[in-house]
Amino acid sequence: MNIALVAHDEKKEEMVAWVTRHYEFFSQHQLFATGTTGTRIMEKLPISVHCYKSGPYGGDQQIGAAIVEGNIHMLFFFWDPMWAQPHDVDVKALLRLSTYYNIPTACNIATADFLLMGLAHS
Repeated sequence: MNIALVAHDEKKEEMVAWVTRHYEFFSQHQLFATGTTGTRIMEKLPISVHCYKSGPYGGDQQIGAAIVEGNIHMLFFFWDPMWAQPHDVDVKALLRLSTYYNIPTACNIATADFLLMGLAHS
């Protein structure tokens, strides 16, 4: 499965800690991420992540394009609703595409954990 990982600045450490907790699962899949998020994950874990550009420089759009092409099967996007992003239009477009193309999308740890539990029981 191809899985995309995106985290806003305020959520990057949360994403890295969460992926670390679920390393066994993620090590069995192809991972894609925006630049900084992917780099931080690879600094912490012995795991390969295909890094697109950083979100503000087009990374969100690159992941959106991969969703449209059918190359991303699940999205974990930890975003901070209380912090405005300079590339907010791209953020909303990515969420819109994940919804339109009906891929499982988790925007917080509770939902992300629930998705992984569901996969473990399927």
